[in-house]
Amino acid sequence: MPDNPSKEITLGNEIRIFPVSGIGEIQPGADLAALILAALAKQQERLESGDILVVTQKIVSKAEGSLIDLKQITPSAFAQTLAAQGHKDARYYEVILQQSQRIVKMDRGILITETAQGWICANAGVDESNVNGAEMVTLLPKNPDQSAFDLRKTLNESLKIEVAVIISDTFGRPWREGQVNVAIGVAGLEPLSNYKGVKDTYGFTLQASLLAVADELASAAELVMGKIDNIPVAIIRGYAYAPSESGAKALLRDPKFDLFR
Repeated sequence: MPDNPSKEITLGNEIRIFPVSGIGEIQPGADLAALILAALAKQQERLESGDILVVTQKIVSKAEGSLIDLKQITPSAFAQTLAAQGHKDARYYEVILQQSQRIVKMDRGILITETAQGWICANAGVDESNVNGAEMVTLLPKNPDQSAFDLRKTLNESLKIEVAVIISDTFGRPWREGQVNVAIGVAGLEPLSNYKGVKDTYGFTLQASLLAVADELASAAELVMGKIDNIPVAIIRGYAYAPSESGAKALLRDPKFDLFR
């Protein structure tokens, strides 16, 4: 990560965020780039250089085939114990366990786990919502940063422009009610803006100001996407981001600085 990427960013600009509708149900193997461009054309919109494309994890997972039919899952004894405490199918808990490398917190059938990708979230990101099939669940993409990179590469090469891509997912937050969208995959922009060493308007040197701009952009985009409106893509235009290939993994806190592990 650059020492002070904030010095490369002009803040205070007006930005525009608009939804991309009409993409429809995503099938495994779907060409997301083609579907997004077709939907934009129907809206009489187009991607421009400097745009940030925010795409929900759900359609990326569907396109990549990161789906599991619970009918194919045999729950372990531990999963059955969790099901007895919670309100989910034992097979659902089994999938969560399979997708986790560590259980961070477990209480009354609620699981907070660390996923194979390193994210700490509820139920390892295994999701039952917005899936066509009563017993189908989606998993997180195996490598969200690579998914973002691949989508960006396809769009940039086909359109001869430079855009950035964020793959977003909905996470809960300790100490606060409500959920927000965060970035789990990033390509083309610096996900953090480091103000350490920068002087404020009173001459005070900032010591620990590190803004998660990729998360802020993902959350802002969710405002035009909604949870039940079938709008899985949004475009952010006008935000002067710092180009980078750091990826969303830069957002993961080093365990030695994590007070809550």
